[in-house]
Amino acid sequence: MRRLSRSSDRGMTTSEYAVGTIAACAFAAVLYKVVNSGPVMSALQSMIEGALDAQF
Repeated sequence: MRRLSRSSDRGMTTSEYAVGTIAACAFAAVLYKVVNSGPVMSALQSMIEGALDAQF
C-alpha cells in the first residue's frame, strides 16, 4: 500500500511573498502619486475646508 505524503501547500511561498510585496509597493507608489497630484490635492483641501467651516 502506497502512502501519500501530506505536504502542506497552504500559504504562500517565499517567491509569492516577494511578488506580493513588490505589487503592494507599486500600488502604494501609484496611490501616493495620485493623492499628491494637483487636482486631487485641491479637492481634498476643499473638502476639509468645507467640513471645518460647516455650520451646526
